[in-house]
Amino acid sequence: MTMRSEPMQRVDKKADKSGLFEPDLCAAIDKWVAKYPPEWKQSAVMGALMEVQGANGGWLTQTLMDKVADYLDMPPIAVYEVATFYSMYELQPVGRHKICLCTNVSCLINGSEGILDHIRQRLGIGFGEVTADGRFSLKEVECLGACGGAPMMQIGTKYYENLTPELVDSILDGLD
Repeated sequence: MTMRSEPMQRVDKKADKSGLFEPDLCAAIDKWVAKYPPEWKQSAVMGALMEVQGANGGWLTQTLMDKVADYLDMPPIAVYEVATFYSMYELQPVGRHKICLCTNVSCLINGSEGILDHIRQRLGIGFGEVTADGRFSLKEVECLGACGGAPMMQIGTKYYENLTPELVDSILDGLD
């Protein structure tokens, strides 16, 4: 993304944006907006996308991204650029438990392929898929910064390291 010397503008700043989202979601986005000078509120785009994604079951639609653009007075393409660049944003439905399995070098050397095979067999899904009951989805990630505990995965905000098939089963069995 190109750095800009002045903020992007899209719509009239004085327009009422409260109708774009539910009041609680507007308040959550406004907390992110408040971290920046008013003329740079577009800087809150990442936080706004996370809030909107969370309120929508873990994924973003084009309509929701357009609403974020309107809320932050920025062109929709600028929001799409952020949402498609960063791996924490999902543009397709995800399971209630999104399993992010690291397949980078340290995890690969320490057995992430075997863990992937076990998860595929256990859940019947591969990368980018959701179980029929909507409970689990599986995402390949490049690195989660826990190389010392490889192989590892993340579910929600929790890291699970030094994975074995037995530990994966225990983790999955413990989820609601």
